[in-house]
Amino acid sequence: MPLVLVTQDGAVRTLALNRPQALNSFTTAMHGELLAALDAAAADASVRCLVITGSGRGFCAGQDLGDPAVAPVRVDGQLAPSAEQPDIGDLIEATYRPLALRIRAMPVPVVAAVNGVAAGAGANLALGCDLTVAARSASFIQAFAKIALVPDCGGTWLLPRLTTRQRALGLAMLGDKLTAQQAADWGLIWQCVDDAEFPAAVAALAQRLAAMPVKALVETRAALDAGAAADLDTALANEARLQRRLGRAADYAEGVGAFFAKRAPTFTER
Repeated sequence: MPLVLVTQDGAVRTLALNRPQALNSFTTAMHGELLAALDAAAADASVRCLVITGSGRGFCAGQDLGDPAVAPVRVDGQLAPSAEQPDIGDLIEATYRPLALRIRAMPVPVVAAVNGVAAGAGANLALGCDLTVAARSASFIQAFAKIALVPDCGGTWLLPRLTTRQRALGLAMLGDKLTAQQAADWGLIWQCVDDAEFPAAVAALAQRLAAMPVKALVETRAALDAGAAADLDTALANEARLQRRLGRAADYAEGVGAFFAKRAPTFTER
């Protein structure tokens, strides 16, 4: 059984994490399939928007703690010496770090469709996408402190950028469940929609993004990320550099032509 289901509707590709019996929690094998699916989508010119979601009733419950890569080692019922314990840092370097960076570098907009619980690394996977839409019954949990760890999969970078320091620390230290509506109210996600409307809302958003000038959208993501750590003059210089390049591209000419012709534009670049 594939651990990531791949489907495509027009220019929208959907990747569904597929371990529903375990709320789509991560194993090393699922990481491998997800990264391969992301690379394939990035290389496929027919893809203009990517949706990441979960199979069954959950989005992603984070790391599967039964995976040998993270399970504490015991000998005769006693905890083995620290030198014999799994190196979770190695796991992060091999899986979660490349996953977070791959999503941030995708050449198309990435939508997280959070259909249920998003916990631990699963929550940060969702928050690391460009736009996150959650069903009203979904929830977000920074569960790391409950097992004496810190947020990973980019959580320490994402949380203080998406909300205030107090809220970021409260989420990370307490590990309380945050409802989808709270997440939307706090600005952590783009939208919370009623469960019955969720599939249609995700599809409409993804198709809308796919019809837009994808190259400009991806450059917008990069510019906003860079601008968050830049001074105003540096940001302005970057804007000039990007506008210089984009203003010479076919999509810009198409957009301007459509504006004056009072018609819908047809963007093709990626």
